[in-house]
Amino acid sequence: MSNILSIITFLPLVGMILVLLMPSSQTKLVQWGAVIFSLIPLALSVWLFADYASHQYSGFQYQEQMTWFPQINASYHVGVDGISLPLVVLANFLVPASLLISMHNQKWVRAYTALFFLLQTSVLGVFVSLDLVLFLIFYEIGLIPMFFLINQWGGANRKYASFKFILYTLFAGLAMLLATQVIGLASHTFDIATLLTPAGRPFQANGTNALGGLLGMPSGTWQAIAFFAFAIAFGLKIPVWPLHTWLPDAHTEAPTGGSMMLAGILLKLGGYGFLRLVIPLFPEASRDFAVVIAIFACLSIVLGAFAAWGQNDFKKLVAYSSINHMGFVAMGIAAVALVSAGGPVAQEMAHGAAEAAHGAEAAGHAAMAVDHSLSAIIATNGAVLQMITHGLSSAAMFALVGVVYERAHTRDLTRFGGLWTIMPKYGAILIFCAMGSLGLPGLAGFVSEFMVIRGAWDQLTIWIVLSMIGLLVTGIYVLKSLQKTLHGPVGAEWVHHPLPDMNIKEILGVVPLMVGMLALGIFPALVLNVINNTVTALVKLLIQKG
Repeated sequence: MSNILSIITFLPLVGMILVLLMPSSQTKLVQWGAVIFSLIPLALSVWLFADYASHQYSGFQYQEQMTWFPQINASYHVGVDGISLPLVVLANFLVPASLLISMHNQKWVRAYTALFFLLQTSVLGVFVSLDLVLFLIFYEIGLIPMFFLINQWGGANRKYASFKFILYTLFAGLAMLLATQVIGLASHTFDIATLLTPAGRPFQANGTNALGGLLGMPSGTWQAIAFFAFAIAFGLKIPVWPLHTWLPDAHTEAPTGGSMMLAGILLKLGGYGFLRLVIPLFPEASRDFAVVIAIFACLSIVLGAFAAWGQNDFKKLVAYSSINHMGFVAMGIAAVALVSAGGPVAQEMAHGAAEAAHGAEAAGHAAMAVDHSLSAIIATNGAVLQMITHGLSSAAMFALVGVVYERAHTRDLTRFGGLWTIMPKYGAILIFCAMGSLGLPGLAGFVSEFMVIRGAWDQLTIWIVLSMIGLLVTGIYVLKSLQKTLHGPVGAEWVHHPLPDMNIKEILGVVPLMVGMLALGIFPALVLNVINNTVTALVKLLIQKG
């Protein structure tokens, strides 16, 4: 189908309309109808993934382009590659799981479900957009449903958390708007596919553009403004330390399904933005600040782990763990930024060419260049895979926190204990998902984090070594949550009023996430074969820009 991406992206809006047209009194019809309808875009995206996997990398595939806003040279242009397509599948995978877990909600069910479909379209739109203006519009639309999900269906402090969420993310949106305007003025186009080519870069190293002299500032200053605007915006979305403070509040107060979507897919917009826009469009600036990114990534991994360790609120513990795990995405981004224009790979290639007369030395430089480029490819593959694996494990953990909160009406770990004996299904599923979050070998989190560590080791050794502190503490906080929840004597409150075990709807919502963690842990090539083609092309492009 020539318009398959548009169908997948906008099909959830059809589901939103259908849900709103259903009778408000038919709660079960609305909920099950939404779950069934959400399987349609999932099936289409899985078909697309299978079809894409049969191709070799040839740029963006399934592209659609049409005139949209000719006055500013913006177009409706969509397409996917090996970085964006797995995230499209992940987004569609999480929606039915979130809706199943949310079936306990009885408050304004139609509006609640409709917001999930609107959120789904906005996220899909970001991943398929190949026009900066279109990218920005879909990004901003996504703020609306998430704000209302927290504000209307959240916890006791939902007003504070929702406004903090909207203020932080609106700031990120304004920064993106500024960067988008600067790039449009510099290059006279907003087309991402054009901007990613060496000739289409908005700021050529030795060239001029329309920004030179604007407001009395040279082109280089405008380039720096655009770079920092994008970097701060996407850093907020990952989020990296110290731009993370909105996340624990948003997670803690959001309804369970909202937390699943927020951790599972919305945080990935930050990592995706770095790999899609920041590093390819600003290779020199990315190289210069690669170590700074690595430092912030290290701090996110270590401090996020310590913060999680210190929590007795189960949901806050899982929220801080997201900062810890997304730090590995930022570390992979730092590794690929380091080989951008003029980085180690380009330098070694230049040395090799200059010393071609000295065969052994030239061969040595060439081998070193290959090693650096391969390391960057491994780290970037790991970063993309980490976005997928964290999406599965974090969504599952938030779902399980929601399951026990719905029964006990508390998230205080000190009040639990011994739940394994009264909720054996819950206990078995919690241990599996916690091990996935921990990065147990055989589950997906191990593969992605190992690849980031291996790929970043050669160039960012000290920051990887320090990050190992965070890995150690990760084991501590995961085991703490299991010990306080499942082991020991049953909490006094539940001895005479046992909590009911997981029901079939909750199991159906979590088990597919567990299957995904296991499948990618045993056979990561299922996704890596697609990711690797695009990542390899990206690294080669960055080297050429040197």
